[in-house]
Amino acid sequence: MMVLDHFGIKSWPRIIGEATGLSSFLPSRPLYHTLHDSNDNNMGQLQRLPGFNVANHYEKRALLIAINSIAALSIFFFGYDQGMMGGVNTAKDYVRTMGFGYVDEATGEVVTTDALLKGGIVSVYYLGTLFGCLLGGWVGDKVGRIRTIALGALWAILGATLQCSSQNHTWMICARAVNGIGTGILNAIVPVWATETAEHTSRGQFIAIEFTLNIFGVVVAYWLEFGLSFIDNGNSSIIWRFPIAFQIIPLLVLFGSVWYFPESPRWLVKVGRDDEARFILQRLRGTDPAGLEQAEAEYHDIANINALESEESSNNSYLHMLFGIGSGELHTGRRVQLVIWLQIVQEWVGIAGVTVYAPTIFSIAGFGARKSDWISGLNNIFYMFATLICVFTLDRIGRRWTLYWGAAAQGIAMFLAGGFSRLGEDASAAGDTAKASAYGAAAASFVFIFTSVFGATWLTVPWLYPAEIFPLQVRAKGNAWGVVGWSIGNGWLTLLCPVMFNAIGEKTLYIFGACNVVAIPMVWALYPESNQRTLEEMDLLFAAPTPWVWDAEKTFARLKAERPDLLEAARRGQRVVHAEDGLAKQSTGKSHLAEGTTAAHSE
Repeated sequence: MMVLDHFGIKSWPRIIGEATGLSSFLPSRPLYHTLHDSNDNNMGQLQRLPGFNVANHYEKRALLIAINSIAALSIFFFGYDQGMMGGVNTAKDYVRTMGFGYVDEATGEVVTTDALLKGGIVSVYYLGTLFGCLLGGWVGDKVGRIRTIALGALWAILGATLQCSSQNHTWMICARAVNGIGTGILNAIVPVWATETAEHTSRGQFIAIEFTLNIFGVVVAYWLEFGLSFIDNGNSSIIWRFPIAFQIIPLLVLFGSVWYFPESPRWLVKVGRDDEARFILQRLRGTDPAGLEQAEAEYHDIANINALESEESSNNSYLHMLFGIGSGELHTGRRVQLVIWLQIVQEWVGIAGVTVYAPTIFSIAGFGARKSDWISGLNNIFYMFATLICVFTLDRIGRRWTLYWGAAAQGIAMFLAGGFSRLGEDASAAGDTAKASAYGAAAASFVFIFTSVFGATWLTVPWLYPAEIFPLQVRAKGNAWGVVGWSIGNGWLTLLCPVMFNAIGEKTLYIFGACNVVAIPMVWALYPESNQRTLEEMDLLFAAPTPWVWDAEKTFARLKAERPDLLEAARRGQRVVHAEDGLAKQSTGKSHLAEGTTAAHSE
């Protein structure tokens, strides 16, 4: 029992209870012991966290890497879960078990007789993510990031278990919805935890690394299913049950290990656990004199902006957030609309269409079914390595320029892929197989180019931006709205893409190309740059009375100039002035943001 207590196992029932609302049935016991300064100087190092916690043993970049490794495990599961259904849907035993088709005895190919049921089984997952992200955002702001990650992992484990044991389509539909809830919870909270621990100069880099693991999950799912497809001439149930069960492994690792990682220091400040927040910030920024100074300054910035947000926003419900009711100069409603539409547009720039239409393009190029499978797998590998480009560019050129060049290149690739596909189909109809093959190969090359550019640009930013721009008071809920947009966009196109391609064929790619063109002025006019700005500076960035970027930048510059002590401390490595030193709260009746003032945090 002493060993279990040392590793914090005895705290697990309480953590789960608080995350699930069952804590009232458990004896009262705090998750963390109260921390005290090791000396009277506030700049001194604080005592270690009780029990085993990686923050006690690692600091600075090593601790950040450890945190983002666990976050990446969740993102890997997300990618694997998405990529898995492509192979599952073509498994012969799965098709027979779910009842939406049969296997042609003459050709051995799967024939779909109920496309609506087939698509519904896939799409109900996104209904689950829609509810899951809203649940995750609410729980994440209530009980913390760590507990919510554990809750999401449990939901996903339950969903995966139900899926791999499904005996009919009703069972599978329910299991997919449960799995979607778990994924939604994780997607709502994991990016927030990662961004709240990273420095403002490297947030993009760490999130980009995590999404490289996301596409690695897609690659693992594809090649695992490709290898299993040869078992029993493709008739074994293992071909689809094992890939579904396989996702339980990273989820178990995530659930078992996340308890030993530090909570978000920003959430700790929000709930008044200041000593823990300061200790974790010290470990994240370093325990050398410069690191301690930086950590203390960052702590005061967080405390100041938390006090401001508490006064500025009167209600933080999802409904109030959506319409911006009671948010004052924080303009939460504006931020919600931005992240929802950014995620929807992410789907409409063409990634969903390429996934659906790529096999057709490969067949035009003259590739057989098995060779097309190899090429699709190779495309996923290119996709994965392309995401590494974002690791080195996102914090250098910023979020806006990443979206600019991505949309421009993707639009060109979409138009050319559509054009060459048309030429290839015309040549094939005319019996000119040589030209058809050449045009098909050209179209296929632009599929590779599109997915590579998407991986380097639009894959990551729509997931990073929502985790950056929301106030601390509602950051998890705000990020949940981004996942709502993703759920709507992905679920919508999952059902719509087959209909569009059946009706207008390759012209669908022209629609996606046009969406890329429209995305450029949309980002230019409405999405302020978040790169190289602290999370606490976002409230000033969105304080402008209009939604236009140029007004946001002007207002931001003015507020920073009027009150340089408000949020400059962490940048300059110095502490802010507090109420007892003359920063008393003003009572003019005007907005604190509009006047550039804040309620000071009293220690």
